[in-house]
Amino acid sequence: MSPVIPPTPRAHARPALLSIVCPAFNEEASIAALFSAVHRVLSGNGQPFEVVFVNDGSGDSTLAAMREVRARHPNTTIVDLSRNFGKEIAMTAGLDHARGDAVVIIDADLQHPPETIPAMLEGWREGHEVVYGRRRNRSADGWLRRRTTRLFYGFLRRFGDVAIPEDAGDFRLLSRKAVDAVIALREHHRFMKGVFVWVGFSTKAVWFDVAPRAEGASSFNFWRLWNFSLEGITSHTLAPLKASTYVGLVVASFSFLYGAYIIAKTMLLGDPVPGFPTLVTVVLFLGGVQLIVLGVIGEYLGRIFVETKQRPLYFTNEVEKAE
Repeated sequence: MSPVIPPTPRAHARPALLSIVCPAFNEEASIAALFSAVHRVLSGNGQPFEVVFVNDGSGDSTLAAMREVRARHPNTTIVDLSRNFGKEIAMTAGLDHARGDAVVIIDADLQHPPETIPAMLEGWREGHEVVYGRRRNRSADGWLRRRTTRLFYGFLRRFGDVAIPEDAGDFRLLSRKAVDAVIALREHHRFMKGVFVWVGFSTKAVWFDVAPRAEGASSFNFWRLWNFSLEGITSHTLAPLKASTYVGLVVASFSFLYGAYIIAKTMLLGDPVPGFPTLVTVVLFLGGVQLIVLGVIGEYLGRIFVETKQRPLYFTNEVEKAE
C-alpha cells in the first residue's frame, strides 16, 4: 500500500467566496432562520459568502420565503426547479450555480448546525478538498433505522467500489476542485454520498451533533429510504448481480443432484415418483428464485434505460442570481 501523502496547507486564510448550497422542499418555515444562522456565523468570521437556495418543486410558500430573504440580502441565488426532482438532483443544481472557491451543502431544516462551518473551513485551510460532517450519535433515529443503516453502509463498504463513512450525510464542504469533479458526473440515478467519495481527493471528518428540526417533520419515510438504499447499492456495486449468478449456480447444482438421486432411487429400488406436494414446493422455490434474479437484473436494466435517454438532469422555471 502506498503511503498517504498529507495535504498541502492553502496559502489563503479563507476562501475568497464561500457558497452555501441549500436544497429545500416544503421548508417555508425554516428558510429565514437558516439564512440568519449562516449570516451570524460567517459574518462573525469575516467570511464573504453567498447562499444558493434550490426550490425543489415545493408545494408551499418556500419560494416566497426565499425571495423575501433575497430582497433583504442580495448575496442570495434562487434556483427554482420546474418540478420536484428529488434532493440528489437539487443538490446538483445548487452545485451547478455555486460560484465560490469552496461550497458547503447544508439542509434547510437546521439539523446541520451552521456553527460547524468554521471547523470545515479549517479543514479547507489545511489543504483538504472535502470536509464532511459526521454525526456523533443517531439517538433520534429508532433502533430499526439505526440497525438497517449500519447494515447498508457495511454492505457498501464490503462490496462497493468506494468506502462510504457510516455516519456521514450530505453536510460537507467541497473545494472548487471537488465541486468541478462532482458536477462533471451527470448520471440521473445519483447517490450523492457515493459520488462525493468516488471522486477521491483528500478528505477530513468534522464531528457534529444533529440538532432538532426547526419546523415540521422529515418527508423521508421507510419506503423512500428503501428506494434510496437501492439507488446507493445499484449505483456503486455489482454485488447483487454477482450474487444472483452464485444463487443460480447453487440452486442448479442442488437441483441436478436431487434429480440424479430420484432417478437412481427409482431405477434401483423401484420407488414411485415423489408426490405432488414435493413437486409443487420445488417448482415454487425455483420460480421464486428466478423472479428475484429477474428483479435484480431489472433494477440495473431500468437504470441503463434511463441513462441512454440522455435527458438533462433538471429544468428550471427561473434562476435569480446573487448580485
